[in-house]
Order: sequence, then C-alpha cells, then structure tokens
Amino acid sequence: MFSLQNKKAVVTGGGSGIGKAISVLFAKQGAEVHIIELTVESAQEAVSEISANGGKVISHACNVANHEAVVAVFEKIGAIDILVNNAGIAHVGKVDTTPEADFDRIMNVNVKGVYNCLYASIPQMRLSNGGVILNMASIAAWVGIPDRFAYSTAKGAVMAMTLSVARDYMSENIRCNSISPARVHTPFVDGFIAKNYPDNQAEMFDKLSKSQPIGRMGKPDEVAALALFLCSDESGFITGCDYPIDGGFIKLNN
Repeated sequence: MFSLQNKKAVVTGGGSGIGKAISVLFAKQGAEVHIIELTVESAQEAVSEISANGGKVISHACNVANHEAVVAVFEKIGAIDILVNNAGIAHVGKVDTTPEADFDRIMNVNVKGVYNCLYASIPQMRLSNGGVILNMASIAAWVGIPDRFAYSTAKGAVMAMTLSVARDYMSENIRCNSISPARVHTPFVDGFIAKNYPDNQAEMFDKLSKSQPIGRMGKPDEVAALALFLCSDESGFITGCDYPIDGGFIKLNN
C-alpha cells in the first residue's frame, strides 16, 4: 500500500523540517522527488539522505514568490503527478503591530507562493492525465491564535485555495487537499523560539508543547505519513478536505 512507484513529486520547502520528512518518505515509497528550495544548499541535506538510500531526487533553487521563476522550474521538471505546497514562513504580530512590509512578505511567500506553484503545476499534471495537490495549511486557519495575524490570514487563504482548486479540476482527475498541523518540532521551531523568546527558551518550548492537549509537539515524520496517504492512490476518493494533525488542539482545547 501507499506506493509512489513511477510517480514524480514536487515538494516546495522540501529541504528541512516537515518538507524534508515528506521528501524522504516519498522517495522511499518510490517517487522521483523534485525539491524546490530558495538555494541548492538548503536542499543538500535532504538530497544526500535520499541519494544515500538509493532514492531518486533532484533539487531546484527557486524563490516560490517569483512567478516567472516558478513557471520556468515546473516547465523544466515537466509532467508531474504530485505537488506538495509546503514552503512557508512564520510571523509574530497583531494587526496593529504588523508593518506593511512584513505583511507583504508573508503574503508573497505563503499565499502568492502557493498560487504560483498551483498555476505552474496544473499544465504539468494535465500531461500526466491528472494528479494530486497537497497544500500545507495550519490550525491558525481554524482557530484564533494570539499574535499571528498575518500568518493566520495567509493560511486561511491556503485553505480557501484548496477548496477552489479541488472544485475546479475534478473533471481533469486532479485532487486537492490540505493538512493543518499544530506545532511540529523542527529546527525551524527551535530557531523561531531562539529569535523571538531568547531569554526564556526552555519555558517557551514547554509552553508550546503543552498547548497541544496530547502534551507534546508533533513530529515531522507524523505529518509526512499523513501526506503520503493523501498523495497515494489509496486516497483516490478524497478531495477538497483539510486534515488537522494537531494533537487535539482544535477540538480538545477546553
């Protein structure tokens, strides 16, 4: 089950964290994985791990916020079967503490970047007579998270785009779903805590861990396993759905 043999998958932000876990697992299941990262160096660890295990992987340096560059990369890759829109950046701030430049930066990567990859991927999926798109949303699209105005706005847009794409391309055998993780322990989270809470990192890590009712953060491999299911043929009856993977955050935080 869950074989990706003879499939070609594109994973944006596939060089670290959740994206790396998805890239490694998809390659293990037989996919030819194309990682899109801002720089080739950012993808090198994932590329090395996949290659060492006999997997098929190619990295591409591209800023997902650059429309022309994204289209060019997808045309170079050619026909694809799977797109995972994982690339994204975080932000802390309320609406009145979010500078316009920060808001624009979040929108450019987390919204326009997803649009750019959706736009560029549809023609390549037509060449494969269909495909699967998986967008990375967030619990921030479901519930109010303090000090996450721009990020929540962007992830709400990602969830709405998921529904729109799922509806528009059903007749072309293209499915589209999304995943909404709660906090997942990645190097990105460690860096985020170090940058924003330098004086009480251990306390903040414990607080963020316990904000999930299950008592811990998620693991990248757990998100990757859900991504594999949603991008495999076994989930062929599923489209237009969002899947929280949140340790009970949305429904059990009471």
